[in-house]
Amino acid sequence: MPRYRLLIEYHGGPYQGWMKLPGKPTVQAALEEAAAKLDGGPVEIYGAGRTDAGVHATGQVAHMDLRQDRPNKVADAMNFHLRPHPIAVLKAERVDDDFHARFSATARHYRYVVINRRADLAIERGIAWRVPSKLDADKMQEAAQALVGTHDFSTFRDTECQAATPVKSLWRFDVARYGDRIEFTCSAPSFIHRQVRSMVGSLVEVGRGREPVRWMKEILDATDRQRCGPVAPSDGLFLERVDYDQAT
Repeated sequence: MPRYRLLIEYHGGPYQGWMKLPGKPTVQAALEEAAAKLDGGPVEIYGAGRTDAGVHATGQVAHMDLRQDRPNKVADAMNFHLRPHPIAVLKAERVDDDFHARFSATARHYRYVVINRRADLAIERGIAWRVPSKLDADKMQEAAQALVGTHDFSTFRDTECQAATPVKSLWRFDVARYGDRIEFTCSAPSFIHRQVRSMVGSLVEVGRGREPVRWMKEILDATDRQRCGPVAPSDGLFLERVDYDQAT
């Protein structure tokens, strides 16, 4: 059975996350329904990242096995069957049978968008978090550096997380302001459940001036979920890119 790698974009608003859930709309379920129509039978689709309810993607990667080889037609056919879902297959390509969207991935890159203004959101409603109080991006950038490296991220681990360990390696975490827009970008081989939203929510407490810069290291070292700041809403989070070795 030919295996295809899919590059996928989606608006997470209508969905209860990536993973299939009985009786609930999910991105995986919508993709599998489209693939079944394309291939004439059930198709399982495996994603690189299990995004939460309401989280978006501009560079999600998935793979699927089809009964028939359909060169140059898979992306268009999937998009036809996906309509009117806010999901688009940007690219589909044949890959070796040992490629796995999740287990072959070497890095994941997330972006979180905050709009820092008093006025309500119009154009960016549902795809950003509006924070009306003035935020200090420089202080958040400084505080974020305490998170870079290999740490026990229990403080930023959701209580329902099923990961084998809270120890993760965060390669980078940058905070930058572009006018009213503040972007938080982070990269790691993998993340634990709601880690990014938990870290962003805590950094915003620093940006508001409610906590000092050193507080991020203090709560990280505490390895205590109760020390985490408010979790940022899902609206502003995007799975931006997934990396693989060139051989895959």
